[in-house]
This record gives sequence, structure tokens and C-alpha cells, in this order.
Amino acid sequence: MRQVWITRYGGPEVLQVRTAPDPEPDVGEVRIRVAGAGVNFADLSARAGMYPDAPPPPMVVGYEVAGTIDAVGAGVDRLQTGDRVLAITRFGGYSDVVTVPEIQAAVVPPGADLVQAAGLPVAYLTAYLMLNRLGSVRFGDTVLIHSAGGGVGLAALQLARSLGAVTIGTASAKKHPRLKELGLDHAIDYRTADFEHEVLRITKDRGVQVVLDAQGGTSFRKSYRCLAPMGRLFCFGLASANASTRSQAWRTLPKALVTTPVFHPMQLMNANKGVFGVNLGHLWDQGPMIGEILGELGEMWAQGTIEPIIDSTYGFERADAAHLQIDQARNFGKVILVP
Repeated sequence: MRQVWITRYGGPEVLQVRTAPDPEPDVGEVRIRVAGAGVNFADLSARAGMYPDAPPPPMVVGYEVAGTIDAVGAGVDRLQTGDRVLAITRFGGYSDVVTVPEIQAAVVPPGADLVQAAGLPVAYLTAYLMLNRLGSVRFGDTVLIHSAGGGVGLAALQLARSLGAVTIGTASAKKHPRLKELGLDHAIDYRTADFEHEVLRITKDRGVQVVLDAQGGTSFRKSYRCLAPMGRLFCFGLASANASTRSQAWRTLPKALVTTPVFHPMQLMNANKGVFGVNLGHLWDQGPMIGEILGELGEMWAQGTIEPIIDSTYGFERADAAHLQIDQARNFGKVILVP
């Protein structure tokens, strides 16, 4: 098999294609010939040496793939050879062959594109957990989505619209026209406008029911102030500390941490607000739940309720360009590696 390795901590130039023997599926596992592997912020953080969950280099990262099953291990009874599936991987996704527990894979809708399917697992699982499971978004609620043009942002936009919510999204101005085409009700250019002021203007000072924020730092504080009574803030990243290299990260991380607010229980009780943390990478022991939601998302795609939006695809040899596309915030939707 071919894999993209992080050979050492550093910029995109440290990514290198290497070969290794194909893995064999263990008990309860399926083996997938990969058509596409999703690229996520966590991968960039691991490359920069700022993702504590990642193994030390040299390593292969990657949390999501889609492809065709070509072998199954003992005890597999739901899936079979030839099934077209999408799956969550605990690292190792930057490969043209992967093995995963059967519970972490779901059948792709008939006729759906496998490369497109690789853009579903991480973004839509994350958004679904925040909006559908924990957020309990109801018809008529207002949802603020930061980085609305990114993978999770677009997934959240589609899911929020399916729930009948009013949507407000932050994104650079060049992304606003397409976001409006996809149904975003209110767009805010975070580069030229204060999103807190704009949200309160749009809602006539009532605030919003849910905020999805992966920026961190002062953004968490301002997002919290945007909440209406009974509102819920979801923190699922720290993009304000993002950097291309470890040395750069050590300059951006302290500021992001110092400016991140601490929410005291008494403060939350008196304000009737909630703050949630979501980290999909820490839910590996929740396999049945992950499998259940992946199945639900597959059905929603088949029904036309959601559809992964792909920004661009890159061959393994151009993995550095794929990382730069996300690192420089040029992407609208998911970036996919294609073996």
C-alpha cells in the first residue's frame, strides 16, 4: 500500500509518500481500498507537533476515508466484500488501504461518489453531535456557525436548515455568495465586521440559541455573549492557535490559551446558558453511537437532506498542497486526498 507520512514536525514539506505491506483485517474488522481520504485541521496540528493525541513522527494521520471493502475479518456480519463504504479511522487514513472496525463504517448511498463520501464522516459527525444530539436545535432557533465555508461549517449549515433553524455564518466576503446560494440566512465578514455586534443587530439583541465555535481565544468569550437565555455554546477547536510549524505554534498558542475564557458554574447557572466541549477524536470508545450516526447520515444523504461539498482533491504526492489549501483558509468545503 501507499501512504502519506509525516516524517518529522514541520511545514507541509515534511509530508512524504512511502510504501508498506497491505494490512490484514483483524477480528471484527473490514479492509477498505481507499478512493478518498479527508484532510482535517487535526492533521495539520499533528504535522506541526501541536496535537497531543497524535503519535510521534514518523506517523500517518487521517481520520476519514471512503472506498470499497476487499476483505473482512472473522465475526463481520453486517458488511461484506464489494460494499462501498465511508469510515472513521483512528489515524492511518492517509493510505490507499486501511482496516477499521466494522462498527466504524457505513454503506455509501447507491450512486454516490466515493471521493465525495470521504468528506462526510468527520465534518458531519461533529456537526450532528453538536446540533442534533447535544444542541437539540428546534424549528425557529437561530444558530451561529463560525467558519461557515469550512467542512464542519457547511455540514452544520445543511443540518441546521434541515431542522428549520435560522442560520448566521461567519466567513470571508468572497465566500458569501455561495453560502447564500446554499441557504445561509445571514453572512458576516469576520475580517471587516465585529461578529458579536452583527449577531445582536440581526437578532435585535435577543441573541442566538446555539453557537458553533472552533476559533477559541477571545472568540469563545464573544460567542458566549451572543447567546440568548437557554443558549448553548459549542467549543470544538482552537483555530486561533493554528500554525504551519511547531515554532510558529509556540508563538500563537500562549495567546490563544490566555485569551480563552473560564466559565464558572455559578456564572452559567445565573445566565441560564451552557458551554459544551466536543472532540470527535476522544469518542473512540463510543463505537456503537458513531456507527449509528454514520448510518443516519448516510440515509440523510440518500434522501437529499445533506450532501458533502468538496473544495478540491489532491493526489498523495501533492499532500503538501492539500495542507496549504486548509492552512491558508482557501477552501470552501472539504479537501480530499486521492490515492
